[in-house]
Amino acid sequence: MTLASLSPQAALPSPSTAVWQLGPVPIRAYALCIIAGIVLACWVTERRLRRRGVAPGAVLDIAVWAVPAGIIGARIYHVVTSPEKYFGAGGDPMKAFAIWEGGLGIWGAVAGGAVGAWIAARQLGIPLSVVADALAPGLPLAQAVGRLGNWFNNELFGGRTTLPWGLQIHRMDPDNPGHALRDDAGQPILEPGLYQPTFLYELLWNVGVAALVLVLDRRLKLGKGRAFALYVMGYTVGRFWIELMRTDDANQILGVRLNVWTAALVFLGALIYFVRVRGPRDYLIPLGTAATPTPPPTSDLSQVDLSERETPTRAAAPEGYRVVSEEQYAVWQDTGVVPPTADDDSRPVDDEGSDTPVAADPVSSDDAPADDESTVRADRADATGARPADRDS
Repeated sequence: MTLASLSPQAALPSPSTAVWQLGPVPIRAYALCIIAGIVLACWVTERRLRRRGVAPGAVLDIAVWAVPAGIIGARIYHVVTSPEKYFGAGGDPMKAFAIWEGGLGIWGAVAGGAVGAWIAARQLGIPLSVVADALAPGLPLAQAVGRLGNWFNNELFGGRTTLPWGLQIHRMDPDNPGHALRDDAGQPILEPGLYQPTFLYELLWNVGVAALVLVLDRRLKLGKGRAFALYVMGYTVGRFWIELMRTDDANQILGVRLNVWTAALVFLGALIYFVRVRGPRDYLIPLGTAATPTPPPTSDLSQVDLSERETPTRAAAPEGYRVVSEEQYAVWQDTGVVPPTADDDSRPVDDEGSDTPVAADPVSSDDAPADDESTVRADRADATGARPADRDS
């Protein structure tokens, strides 16, 4: 009899393998889930940035900086908060670089990713708040997909349970990471009983947070980074109670897991930001070579020049962006006219008090000011052939 036979039949199964060999190359389920989550977040963010006026493809320029910085930050947070696994007695410092074995902290990922996104946003001329708000629903979706990696690794589960959705957990082989231990018959060995599927709780919670951000952002038109703050609040509330259910080893402060304290503090910071920061949603108008919106078609199908389709040209990246209101952005989309800046409003006005610019063309003698006598005399002298007398003579 094996431990597997002691577990009830009605349960959520867990994979017994999390790594597959493609020749000499290991294919890890954890890495695939992380990559899939990043792709999903980029897709959502790209669509939302496009609606704010950002040129196509900008999310890739941002991801080049944000993704590596996020992974580095996530790993640093994990190592700093769990140093005994790498620098304690029996620890291996080189294991700190073994990201493929798991161990990424979401708090470090958000902090590191924010630094990378800030660098990219400065280079592109996009306000960081616009990038953050566009990312707000995509990030929890990426986290949801990433949690499937924990399922493959048979990790981050909760305590014992008798619930019908209890999770079966394999006893993993420490000498062969990504594979379950097997009995004499070659069957994977299960831990006795069932466990709370905390990875699944967080997965479903993150999907709910993404839906919440999308609904409230559409209804309230959140701006100035408030959509991202809403995501942070929603995520930390769920992480708070889910973290209390976990039974894996973790550092504690006053008998409470470190991540519980972190979730509470981050929630308070996001709440303060959400309440204190106000302002309308920002939209962007590209400047430079990409400053003209694509005009709507004005001809029927018979008048389309098919030769233009044979040699497509890629639109040049804008030189920068101008932050405008939603109304100004709508006018620009319809007319292609860039709204004036504050400096444009300080132009001269005419005698009627309107803001029509004064013409720069020289005036005729009939329209000359009365006090400009020298100009009038010169015009008259030219007409009679006589030279005017010098004023100083």
